Amino acid sequence: MAKIAIGFGSLLTLIGVGSYFGTGQSSITALIPAFFGLPIALLGVAALKESLRKHAMHAAVALSLLGFLGTASSFPKAITLAIGGAVDRPFAVVVQFVMALGCAAFVGMGVWSFVQARRQRQQAAA
Repeated sequence: MAKIAIGFGSLLTLIGVGSYFGTGQSSITALIPAFFGLPIALLGVAALKESLRKHAMHAAVALSLLGFLGTASSFPKAITLAIGGAVDRPFAVVVQFVMALGCAAFVGMGVWSFVQARRQRQQAAA
């Protein structure tokens, strides 16, 4: 899961930097995915060390949950955009939607991983 966190965080960082430069550096808010991605990637690196894995991955998943909650409002706008409707700043809606989907998937994988780790610990103890 640590390598997934590194990959996901790097992807969010690239999306943020790409959207910032893709929009002509007009707004710092285009970097929001990078503001989440960089810490997630760094937590993934920290999780490569066995003694830090549990805490680092919990922090990465919690940060991703916050990222999802902050971008979940993009779903109705993305649906409007997909059916041909008009929205303010369509590029921003797409970036928010992609971030929301990615964060939701990462949270889901994290929770699944935590459940599997707990089951393994319980089986080892038995």
